[in-house]
Amino acid sequence: MQWNRGFVYSQVYCASFLVWISPGVTIVDVAGSQQGIPLSVVKLWASAFGGEIKSIAAKYSGSQLLQKKYKEFERRGRVEDIDGAKLVKKVAENMEEMFRKKAEAVQRIVEAAEEAHHEHEENPDLQYDYFNAVLINEVDELGNSLDMGGEFLLEPNDHFNNLAVNLSLSVVQVPTNMYNKDPAIVNGVYWSEALNKVFVDNFERDPSLIWQYFGSAKGFFRQYPGAKWYPDEHRVIAFDCRNRKWYIQAATSPKDVVILVDVSGSMKGLRLTIARQTVSSILDTLGDDDFFNIIAYNQEIRYVEPCLNGTLVQADRTNKHHFREHLDKLFAKGIGLLGNALTEAFTILDEFNQTGRGSLCSQAIMLVTDGATKMYDDVFEKFNWPDRKVRIFTYLIGRESAFADNMKWMACANKGYFSQISTLADVQENVMRYLHVMSRPKVIDHEHNTVWTEAYVDNALTQAHKLKESRGLSPITTVAMPVFSTKNETRNQGILLGVAGTDIPLQELMKAVPKHKLGIHGYAFAVTNNGYILIHPDLRPLYQEGQKRRKPHYSSVDLSEVEWEDTHDVLRNAMVNRKTGTFSMEVMKTVDKGKRVLKMHNDYYYTDIKGTPFSVGVALSRGHGKYFFKGNVSIDAGLRDLDQQDVALADEWTYCNTDEHHEHRYLTQIQAIKLYLTGRKPHLKCDRELIQQVLFDAVVTAPMEAYWTGLALNKSENSDKGVEIAFLGTRTGLSRTNLFVNPEQLTNQDILTAEDTEGVFNADHFPLWYKRAAEQVPGTFIYSIPFSSVMENKSVVLASTAIQLLDDRKSPIVAAVGIQMKLDFFQRKFWTASRQCAALDGKCSISCDSEDIKCYLIDNNGFILVSEEYLQTGLFFGEVEGAVMSKLLLMGSFKKIPLYDYQALCKEYAGSGDSAHSLLNPFSAVKWILTEIVIFLLEFNLYSWWNIDLSVKADRGQRGRTMMVPCDTEYPAFVSERTIKETAGNIDCEGCMRTFVIQQIPSSNLFMVVVDNKCDCSSISSVSMEPIEIMYILSRTSLKCERLKFQKDRKRPDSCHPFHPEENARECGGASCLSPHLTAALLPLLIPLITR
Repeated sequence: MQWNRGFVYSQVYCASFLVWISPGVTIVDVAGSQQGIPLSVVKLWASAFGGEIKSIAAKYSGSQLLQKKYKEFERRGRVEDIDGAKLVKKVAENMEEMFRKKAEAVQRIVEAAEEAHHEHEENPDLQYDYFNAVLINEVDELGNSLDMGGEFLLEPNDHFNNLAVNLSLSVVQVPTNMYNKDPAIVNGVYWSEALNKVFVDNFERDPSLIWQYFGSAKGFFRQYPGAKWYPDEHRVIAFDCRNRKWYIQAATSPKDVVILVDVSGSMKGLRLTIARQTVSSILDTLGDDDFFNIIAYNQEIRYVEPCLNGTLVQADRTNKHHFREHLDKLFAKGIGLLGNALTEAFTILDEFNQTGRGSLCSQAIMLVTDGATKMYDDVFEKFNWPDRKVRIFTYLIGRESAFADNMKWMACANKGYFSQISTLADVQENVMRYLHVMSRPKVIDHEHNTVWTEAYVDNALTQAHKLKESRGLSPITTVAMPVFSTKNETRNQGILLGVAGTDIPLQELMKAVPKHKLGIHGYAFAVTNNGYILIHPDLRPLYQEGQKRRKPHYSSVDLSEVEWEDTHDVLRNAMVNRKTGTFSMEVMKTVDKGKRVLKMHNDYYYTDIKGTPFSVGVALSRGHGKYFFKGNVSIDAGLRDLDQQDVALADEWTYCNTDEHHEHRYLTQIQAIKLYLTGRKPHLKCDRELIQQVLFDAVVTAPMEAYWTGLALNKSENSDKGVEIAFLGTRTGLSRTNLFVNPEQLTNQDILTAEDTEGVFNADHFPLWYKRAAEQVPGTFIYSIPFSSVMENKSVVLASTAIQLLDDRKSPIVAAVGIQMKLDFFQRKFWTASRQCAALDGKCSISCDSEDIKCYLIDNNGFILVSEEYLQTGLFFGEVEGAVMSKLLLMGSFKKIPLYDYQALCKEYAGSGDSAHSLLNPFSAVKWILTEIVIFLLEFNLYSWWNIDLSVKADRGQRGRTMMVPCDTEYPAFVSERTIKETAGNIDCEGCMRTFVIQQIPSSNLFMVVVDNKCDCSSISSVSMEPIEIMYILSRTSLKCERLKFQKDRKRPDSCHPFHPEENARECGGASCLSPHLTAALLPLLIPLITR
């Protein structure tokens, strides 16, 4: 997490060296350094190899032909400047329209739900069979359908991740800890059946909709389309719609909360365990717009996090996780002085409110205790009456009811709610009740405010639907609205019926972005009112460890943590405050899995998305990124050349919107373009400007197909099949490919397929080979080995070059073209060239075959393409030849660029916690255990035994294991200095002088490095690219404290409903039911053991 750069310094120490170099100059470190390795010979090798490999790349890619064709068409078009301000406005309007349609769908669900409930008369004896999501299509041992199950037609649907669904009906999911036939649930399910018609109608109106649902305040969850749910290995479905963020945000207003936890001696044992779980459940109900603190009290007042004395912190994932860790450190002793704790809580809320920070809306104190000896009316009279601005929610822990009246009075007298929690199984249901109290003002105001969540991955639904990780872990945002009771007789009770919502895959937002206008390095991004990223190409919500998994804090990555060059948060704060404007800065953009870096200057344009808490921005790189070449051809000619087998369009780009009508969903983009231009589908909405340019590119690139075919048919060419495939891409997302070998003979068969994520056009980036070629000198090729292919032993070399229209002032890049070669073919060309020499007698002074020297071929980022040791292919040169790389850095041939990753994960050992007490005496230990068992049985029930919070079990299971935890890292990237063509130097290896020569390969990004092998330089450390966790000047404790206190700018939600004068505060809770049957059955068996 990036929080305050003023506090940071890294373990990495970089010395900086200033070297003045004239273009093309040769650097010689010391006189005589050339004695062993003649520069002239190395230059000859480099020239021979460069000429040979460029000839192959140019010939098989057809780069000169493509350059010529675009030049011929240049007079038919014009270069257009990209107006970033207009572009971002258009993107914002497109997204606004998309969001508006989803919100309208939810509004229709809300209206239908409220009408259906208004017409329904509650019937406690109602019997009604419904489709339970878990029980559908299940049978008993006799083959009969289970009660509330039955036959439910399901068919796979690719729009829903190929999940088997029913597009006509919804299903109902009931949490495991609730009774399927509870009268409240049955009545709710019955009247909400009316939503099926609305769900279907919404989907017909907008086929881009995915899951639509209604989450009931009673606990059931109605989901459309209907799908089968599966319990986990414990036969449990932990999903409860009422603790989902979209539910809580829609149901309540932002709030400031102080949680008071009694840790007096009477709270020891299971009571403290239940108290911890109660506090944890309260934290679950707090979101990014809420603020909180936790105070533990006995005769003293102790903040759970001592450094946050007297303040509140934002309830983001990081802070809540931090406080949960501290809950395990609570232990019970002493006596409880509640009056002092209440005074402290009121004081914090008042002082924090006066600072202008926090929610500036609702305020609450949550009291978790096993009793109160008095009512503390003097405290309330001093701090809270008569306005009662702070609600008091009281949770009585345990079965004892002696203090229930006092606890209930405190809640009722302060517009709160009283609950008694006897077992762990009671925790969640009782905690949820406070949400309905907080929602009353909003309900009475009948404020159907629309809420939008941050980006998140719904892992619970993924598991319940048994979706594969690759298909289920897609970031989404949810739009939700509260559903109220509109019955006149319950108006002042403010009854929340539930929350309706629908999910929006964030990938859908990218369809609103005209990628061809953003250019090769440009991108769109969006942030929430808290500054968290909604979409950004550098957001990495998942990490790979055997399979894709969510990162711990993936949903709260701040914009400043990816646009980290903006050290003063100018861009971030402007977007958080929903401003419209521009900003520019130099940036270091990493590519190729973060191993390479491109330095560029970005111009940012940003504005707000109306009707949402989001702001959107676009980044355009200066230079070729700000220009777009627009040509013109006839529709007939364009369609003819577009509809060819070797042509493909970017999968994730929107040329035509095929989501608006069901009959268009199965059209390819090329099919949709043809139907649109021929007028056979008048309802199709297409980007006519983009289509016109695609047709232009199709016509200009059409001759490439015949050129490549001619090469493939010429048997005298490419006889050893070293060149496998040629490909091209244009700025409009059009690509052409040609195979020179049979498909099954391809060394890397993933190239240009969906698996080759960095090698194809997608929603947020151009292909890697295109992006890197664009930054190369025009007319030269860039060569690289894909890192994934090296790891999977599919070693190939890609060569690509950009096609640029050279102009005095504007030079747009219109396309890029390249080839894939076998690595061994490429390496053979290198070794052949390195055997040449200019000696008349044919006796070369040096040779790469000699044991006295080592020869390498590296690229401009220092990665090895050719080495005498094949296993070194793809490695960073500094790891193999640390001494030489260090010298190259010292001499300025390469530059080290520090980069930062604020989304990193580091390994941390989770040691097992120490017990608070040592039971040394065996008899004492047995007696203590049995006593605890009796207390356990008195305060517990059978259901709690197996329904204990699974997250607690998981946390305990992690102890003693290595975990991945969020951290900040610094890591280097390396870039060659373009002006240096050749360099020679000496290295002192403990008295032995080792010489080396580095020579640039002409018309490429490659360098030949020749090193003598006479000295042992292993004592000189290697140069690593491994990331290093950033260390801080402050101590670890102080660091955490400063991070917790540090709060970036955020914009509060516009809606706030803390109170309403018509609110009925008499509905303020009661005790929970007791379940003594298990205790009564087992207690007689245990008493004899204890009395011995």
